[in-house]
Amino acid sequence: MGRIPGGPGKDVTLHRILTHMIAETHRHAGQADVVRELIDRSAGQRPEGLNVAPHDPEHVGRVERAAKEAAAVTP
Repeated sequence: MGRIPGGPGKDVTLHRILTHMIAETHRHAGQADVVRELIDRSAGQRPEGLNVAPHDPEHVGRVERAAKEAAAVTP
């Protein structure tokens, strides 16, 4: 059992620390991938054969509208 500085009741297990770090790495790696795709306009693993669906302007519009609506609701 480890301790987090800051007072009593802050005991933490290695399992909890590792689980937290895996979740944080997963979250930020996904965000970095989105930024990379926006910069280089590519997606997927191979430039010659993208493993993503063809570009669909209607789908892109629906996703953008949903994102804007979600942003407007978020405080």
